[in-house]
Amino acid sequence: QVELVESGGGLVQAGGSLRLSCRSSGITSSLHGMGWFRQAPEKEREFVAGVNWRGGNTAIANSVKARFTIARDNAKNTVYLQMNSLKPEDTAVYYCAADRRGLRTGEKVTDYDYWGQGTQVSVSS
Repeated sequence: QVELVESGGGLVQAGGSLRLSCRSSGITSSLHGMGWFRQAPEKEREFVAGVNWRGGNTAIANSVKARFTIARDNAKNTVYLQMNSLKPEDTAVYYCAADRRGLRTGEKVTDYDYWGQGTQVSVSS
């Protein structure tokens, strides 16, 4: 059974930082591309960041570039999203996802095969 479990969300003031973690089980995560998406109320789920299977290739959405970084530790089956200089518009549920086609860095919801339950990030002004 595949399971992706996110953690690290919470409430933070604008300008603050959070680090999200996503631990996977039930898959050989080192062979999967991993990504982070977010969904704000009444908005579509949008790509935030992605990393290919070995971590050598990453993609970051323009809206968060220079503030967010993605990294993975395959020995721990974990992918991280470091979020700095947070803004109120970053408020959303953040989802971790895994892509069986690990060589690529997917940026579309449909690129991913497995999803976590999400973790809430709230940024106050």
